[in-house]
Amino acid sequence: MEQSFLQLTVAEYFAGIGLVRMGLQPYGWQVVFANDISEKKYEMYAMFFPDANAHYVVDDIFNITPSSIPSATLATCSFPCIDLSLAGNMNGIINGDHSSAFWGFIKVLKGQGESAPPLVLVENVPGWLYSNHGMDFRITVQALNELGYACDVIMLDALRFTPQSRLRVFLIGTRLPVMHTTVELVLTRPKSLLSAQLKKSLIANKDLRWFYNAIPEPPPLKSSGVADIIEPLSDTDQRWWPEDEVNRHLAMMKERHYERVAELISGQHFAYRTFFRRRREGQQRAEVRDDDLSGCLRTAVGGSGKQFLIRAGQGTIKMRVMTPREYARLQGVPDKYPITANGVQALTGFGDAVCVPVISWIAQHILNPLAEHSSMVYQAPLPDAQLFLFEHERQSQP
Repeated sequence: MEQSFLQLTVAEYFAGIGLVRMGLQPYGWQVVFANDISEKKYEMYAMFFPDANAHYVVDDIFNITPSSIPSATLATCSFPCIDLSLAGNMNGIINGDHSSAFWGFIKVLKGQGESAPPLVLVENVPGWLYSNHGMDFRITVQALNELGYACDVIMLDALRFTPQSRLRVFLIGTRLPVMHTTVELVLTRPKSLLSAQLKKSLIANKDLRWFYNAIPEPPPLKSSGVADIIEPLSDTDQRWWPEDEVNRHLAMMKERHYERVAELISGQHFAYRTFFRRRREGQQRAEVRDDDLSGCLRTAVGGSGKQFLIRAGQGTIKMRVMTPREYARLQGVPDKYPITANGVQALTGFGDAVCVPVISWIAQHILNPLAEHSSMVYQAPLPDAQLFLFEHERQSQP
């Protein structure tokens, strides 16, 4: 057995505005390559990271030449989610115009051959598990298995870190030496990391190559916090809607939503609630949350994509679109990062990104331990069909 240590370097695919990088950097990871097709997202990335021009390539992933990519320990892949959601009619990663970009990522890894990163992190929406009757998730894992990656998978909600309900699936792949496991071991995880749908997906795919990480419980779900991320605006700020627009949205509310707002208006203190506009039964509806939390941020394209804010209390009510800084705070981005992009560009950039502290938690409890234990390099080859188990030999922090 020989000792060798992997450098904590990252190739970041579908990099967007750089929130994966923002989450990994505090744990020692250095991005050596980044790619996205969106020039506007690159502009925001470059605002956060002045070195972007040295490693960020704006291009379709299918045009990327694998040999041009620097060697890295980790490849991250936040491929487009639209075809895995109802918004994209669940067209999936084979027939979907957007989510099929995942195959560009596989093309790059395959083209890199033995020099491909030994670790991969792929994330997407929960619809990934059941689109096309579960086949989209299965063929994703199969594709990584065929490239030599054993896989582990968790569900993690941003609501454990910020006041935003944002559930995501995270698939971790490794080509590092790990030991035998079964799906049954993965199924022993707590509900905080393993949803009912993910359990079904694992049981339906027992024949694939899995490995197991001993991961601690994530922080508990938040029950409040939107009020803490609100950007203070004066009552005369032009971003507050005029009275007729407020009344128009009040009229869009079903009785129970209107009653929630009316109760807040009569309160002695100001309270904040978020809402989306939705098409329900052929009508546009304003649907107001009944808690001090945010719904899942989305790309700010069309009226249903933006998230709106209500301030009510002391006999008054005001409404407006949430600001880019509020979006950034919900994604765990510190205020020290500048936001100079226009409103729609910024809201889309943040709405289409990952939650920074979620990525940091994964780095701390999964990626860094995997890389640290990579110093164990076995001389004997492992059988192709063998499944593996990796358990962290350290005391996990809660």
